Amino acid sequence: MSKLEMFGVVAIGRNEGNRLRQCLLSLQSEGVIIVYVDSGSTDDSVAFAHSVGVHVIELDLTIPFTAARARNAGFDYLLTIVPNLEWVQFIDGDCRLATGWLQSAVSELTANPDVVVVCGRRREEFAGDSIYNRLCDIEWNTPVGEAKACGGDSMMRVSAFKKVGGFNPVLIAGEEPELCLRLRQIGGKIMRIDGDMTWHDARMTHLSQWWKRSQRAGHAYAEGAWLHGNTPERHWVKESLSIWFWSLGLILLTVATLRLTSGFSLLLIPMAYSWLGYKIYTYSLGSGLTFADAALFSCHCVFCKFPQLQGQIQFLLTRLLKRQPKLVEYKGV
Repeated sequence: MSKLEMFGVVAIGRNEGNRLRQCLLSLQSEGVIIVYVDSGSTDDSVAFAHSVGVHVIELDLTIPFTAARARNAGFDYLLTIVPNLEWVQFIDGDCRLATGWLQSAVSELTANPDVVVVCGRRREEFAGDSIYNRLCDIEWNTPVGEAKACGGDSMMRVSAFKKVGGFNPVLIAGEEPELCLRLRQIGGKIMRIDGDMTWHDARMTHLSQWWKRSQRAGHAYAEGAWLHGNTPERHWVKESLSIWFWSLGLILLTVATLRLTSGFSLLLIPMAYSWLGYKIYTYSLGSGLTFADAALFSCHCVFCKFPQLQGQIQFLLTRLLKRQPKLVEYKGV
C-alpha cells in the first residue's frame, strides 16, 4: 500500500459556490479519498459534490454548526472508509489545493515521528482585489519552522488527533490553535514547511466584512483564554488583555485624567496609538514586509482592537447568560 493510500481529505463548507467547485476539483486531481461535510448550504454545493463522486455528509440542522464539528464529522466518516488511516488533510471549502502539497506533507510526517501537524503557505489567490484580501495574505505568511498552531488547512497525524479527541466542536472560532495546544501538551510538534499548500479566496471587499472577521478573532481570543488561560502557556491571555487595554482601557484612563491634566490627557490617545502603530510597522519591516504592506498591517493591528473588543464582550455575555455562541460570518457567496 502506498503512502497516499493511507490518508484521506476532509473538506468543509457552507454556501461556497464556485470556490467549493475549485476546491473539490483540485483534490480530485490528486486521486485521493475525499469527504465533503456541508453545514446547511442553500446553494448547489451538495449536489455538485455528489456529481463528482465525493463522499458527502450533511450535518444535522438541529445542532449548531461549527467548523470544528464539521471536521470531526468528516474525520469519523473517513475512518469508516479507510480504517488504517494514518494521516488526514483538512481543507476549507474556499481553498484549492496546491500541486505537490500532499506528497510534501506526507514526506515530512514520515521523516519526523514527533511532528503531528504539518502546514505550508496558504496564499490569498486574489490579494490585489482589496486591502482586506491583502491583509489575509500577510496574516498567513507565518515563519517556516516549528510553530504553536496551524490554520484550517493542514495535514495531521491520525494517532495524535485521536489521542486528544479531535477538535473542540463547540468553538465557533480559534479551534485550530486550541487543538494544537492540546497536541503540544502531549509532546507533539506543529511544523510549517516551506512550500505552497493552498490558494484561498476570501472575497472580502467591504469594511463590514473586515469588522466581522476581526470580531470573530476577538471571540476566539476570549474563549481560548477562558479554556486554557491558566496553563503555563497562558493561552491568549496576553492577546485578550491587549484588546481590552487598547480599545477601552486607554480611553477610560484618558477620560479619568481629563480634569487633573486640564485636558492635556487627550493627547495620550493619538500619541499612544501612533506609538503602537510605529512599533508594529518597524517589526513588520524587519520580518520582510514591504513598506506598503507593513503600513497596512500596522493600521490593521491598531484598529482591529475595536471589533475584537466586541467579540470579547460577545463571548462574555454568552457565558454570563449561558447561551450557545452564534457563528460570526463575514463571507458572501
